[in-house]
Amino acid sequence: MKEKILEGKKKGMPMLLLILALYVVAVVALVWAAIREEAAESAWFGGPDPLAITVMAVCIAWLALGWIFLCGLKVLKPQEALVLTLFGKYIGTLKGEGFYYVNPFCSGVNPAAQTKLNQSGDVDGGKAEKKAEAQAGGKRISLKIMTLNNNRQKINDCLGNPVEIGIAVMWRVVDTAKAVFDVDNYKEYLSLQCDSALRNIVRIYPYDVAPNVDTTGDGVADEGSLRGSSEVVAARIKEEIQSKVAQAGLEIIEARITYLAYAPEIAAVMLQRQQASAIIDARKMIVDGAVGMVEMALERLSEKQVVELDEERKAAMVSNLLVVLCGNRDAQPVVNSGSLY
Repeated sequence: MKEKILEGKKKGMPMLLLILALYVVAVVALVWAAIREEAAESAWFGGPDPLAITVMAVCIAWLALGWIFLCGLKVLKPQEALVLTLFGKYIGTLKGEGFYYVNPFCSGVNPAAQTKLNQSGDVDGGKAEKKAEAQAGGKRISLKIMTLNNNRQKINDCLGNPVEIGIAVMWRVVDTAKAVFDVDNYKEYLSLQCDSALRNIVRIYPYDVAPNVDTTGDGVADEGSLRGSSEVVAARIKEEIQSKVAQAGLEIIEARITYLAYAPEIAAVMLQRQQASAIIDARKMIVDGAVGMVEMALERLSEKQVVELDEERKAAMVSNLLVVLCGNRDAQPVVNSGSLY
């Protein structure tokens, strides 16, 4: 289905004034015809006035059926569109703000008018006025950028660890004909494609950097992860969704990860694992620094010839320095006031 924009239809105000003027003329003509018919009936040898009866019939018919032409008046706000069909046939789309007049028998089509998702523009206030307004303008399609907050999903990453992840997708309608006629409900279709794309991409990545994991598909292990490569993951999710919803006339502006965490059943264990890893890294740094300081101390003592130490005394000094430098608590020194030997 190809979108067809209806041009030259912004004639709503002239048509409204014309219809109202015809109503005024019909009322005046009806009064005039009634007076003329009454005068004809009261005259000698009078009878019904054919002209008056004809005028009365035409005026009454217009007053009874003239409202049908008011159905052709359409008002659109900025960034709104209206898909029109005439007896089931697609005739075109009205786009842009303005006061339009079309065939009064045309009807607007929007299968997603009553679909409520967790997104901007679909929040129901619950008030009668808002509900009536929504029903009146429900056939109009918003061309604004909408934000879909997809529900959090529990998905296994590439290592099999369950993670909870949620995304926000910014999207808009770019082809109203495809959105209305090529899919059953473009809002539900978008939501389902977001769920599917999210699962397809998340299962490629580990939650955190893991060895021997290829996330790019080039056969080489890399450091991609959900936590550390969120921008790359979001870009791939956007591309995946766009490839699916293009046939529905939708454009994906941006996709962002809004929530990422381990599933509750493994969150505590993974936290302990991260703490253990952090402790090991800290200890490794402390030991590396302590060894360097001991080497520097021995070299400086040897260069300055402060004291001559044999291998046994060097071993004892190294042991004592490592205990002092690597200990969790402050060392309690013991001062030897006697001979070194």
